[in-house]
Amino acid sequence: MAAQTMVFALDTALPPDLARARSASPVVLDRHGAWLRALPVENGRWRLRADLDRTDPEFLRRVVAVEDARFWIHPGVDPVALARAVGSAIVHGHATSGASTLTMQTARLLEPRPRTVGSKLIEMLRAVQLEARFSKREILALYLTLAPYGGNLEGVRAASLSYFGHEPESLTDAEQALLIALPQSPEARRPDRRPQGARAARQAVLARLVHAHRLDAASAAEAAAETLPARAAFPARAWHAAGELAANAPDGTATVVSTLDAPLQARLEDLAAASARAEGGGTATAILVVEIDGRAVRGAVGSSGLQGQGGWIDMTRVRRSPGSTLKPFIYAFAFEEGIAAPDTEIDDAPRRFADYQPENFDRTFHGKVTAREALTQSLNVPAVATLAGVGPEAFEARLTGAGVILERPKAQTRAAGLALALGGVGVSLRDLSVLYAALGDGGVAKPLAWTEAEAAQRRRSAGRRLVRTEAAAQVMDILRETPPPAGASPAALVRDRPAMAFKTGTSYGFRDALSAGVVGGYVVVVWTGRPDGGARGGVTGRDAALPVLFDVADLLTTSSAAPRPIAPKAAPPALQRLRPDGDGPSLIFPPDGATVQVEGFGPAARGLSLAAGGEALNWYVNGAPLASEPVSGRVIWKPATPGFYRVTVVDAAGRRAQARVRVTAG
Repeated sequence: MAAQTMVFALDTALPPDLARARSASPVVLDRHGAWLRALPVENGRWRLRADLDRTDPEFLRRVVAVEDARFWIHPGVDPVALARAVGSAIVHGHATSGASTLTMQTARLLEPRPRTVGSKLIEMLRAVQLEARFSKREILALYLTLAPYGGNLEGVRAASLSYFGHEPESLTDAEQALLIALPQSPEARRPDRRPQGARAARQAVLARLVHAHRLDAASAAEAAAETLPARAAFPARAWHAAGELAANAPDGTATVVSTLDAPLQARLEDLAAASARAEGGGTATAILVVEIDGRAVRGAVGSSGLQGQGGWIDMTRVRRSPGSTLKPFIYAFAFEEGIAAPDTEIDDAPRRFADYQPENFDRTFHGKVTAREALTQSLNVPAVATLAGVGPEAFEARLTGAGVILERPKAQTRAAGLALALGGVGVSLRDLSVLYAALGDGGVAKPLAWTEAEAAQRRRSAGRRLVRTEAAAQVMDILRETPPPAGASPAALVRDRPAMAFKTGTSYGFRDALSAGVVGGYVVVVWTGRPDGGARGGVTGRDAALPVLFDVADLLTTSSAAPRPIAPKAAPPALQRLRPDGDGPSLIFPPDGATVQVEGFGPAARGLSLAAGGEALNWYVNGAPLASEPVSGRVIWKPATPGFYRVTVVDAAGRRAQARVRVTAG
């Protein structure tokens, strides 16, 4: 009992240092599982937290088989391996086999020490401590998080993405062998710098897998023939939003499945960059796209690119003047409270409200106008008059109740004023999205959802009532009547295109140009301006932000063709380039690098029908000619055995196309 108490006291007083494990980054994925971004840790190292549920299960089994066959049953130290290692050292006079378990290796990765006998004893103690604190799966995940893979890569996810271009969810035999081999000597085996060492280490692991009956000899031979990979840069899509999700993920989180849609995000980022280039003068563009159902944020562009002016600032979070984009809510509250109706006449004439005298943007007045006309034409005096009826304090309180934060100018510290109607407060694009989503959802406000889990919760939530359904519908109908920007066709003239309800805004001094709209089940908010708050002469929301809003609406209401970030990016080999006349034959089937399954081998088999573009073609397999069928003219290839083959097609001019393919049994 005293011994147990002492062990417990020592364990409590000297726990293992888990700082390196805690500093690992989760991986942020889009809604379909495409990689968006992860964060580097200290010294720019990519230490990505392993996710065993997203790791090839056969790879996990093979790691254990090669590194620690009794991993699942020993208490952190393997007595069988330890006894074998000690006995071998006594017989040979030096160590000939290791006794480090995966748990001991994890302990060494958590607290690196020189390779000495004393360090080994500490590792054994730490391994027992780790086993007492974590499950076996958690320890395996820790190892695959901390294992070095060369350069600044740590963890199997970082290695798999950098070397192979995909998550370790599905790995080839060759990829698995390389990932098992690298952590033992990462710099000497880096495939991008030490190909000979990498190839030899991979071959050794493949041989061990064959010996352990985890792989057959034929598959091992095929894996050994695979080309070694190079190293690629990590994706960095949705830089601001994905970085925020990674930074704010709870401790221990390995994967954050965001609501973002990678193909849409790619198009939005290109659109924002093009918009900023077109405007010039240090201008940036920010875009938010929110699906009303679940308030899922499908696209979030915080700037026009990291190289642009203020590119590191997420302008979707910054509170800037919303200009006239709050006017629809003034009228919505007035309609709800019976202060006005869409066709109520309001005087658009010079008027003073205590010490505040607004004027219209064009410095002209229109006499009697309806509330409908005042909103579609964005007239200032009618909006201020309507806000006076609603009450600026009540207006502010209702927006605050919906979770929207209004930032007043420093000089205005006491009460909300009528300048609210014309953008006299700071509002973020995110909060504008909350408000416009409420308009599109019958007046119900809900917070934005940045993860799929949050979106599911938003769908179940009743939300907060911002305005009654009837009033929200009336305002939406009015906003659909607003004239589109120059060059954009009205929705009624474009087949199958949903009508968009939208509003623009321009802040004082032309610093901020905004547009916000509801279209086809989505809310889109666009901001353009200078991140430093500098003025731009005469640039309005209608001029700068509204065309971008309509471009985004076109993306949402047409099918997306943008590729997923980590999907294969190349066209089929025969279609990678449009060949002009005289460019030789194009091999269509089998494509280069393909793995083809056949039902049988030899002359009696069904065979494969070869296809290529060109005239007067002759076919060869491994240099041997193939004859065409006398009736159909087709060339049927019947492989004799499984394995790798070189298929060549040559035209009458001697021009050729080749493919190296692997044939397996179906």
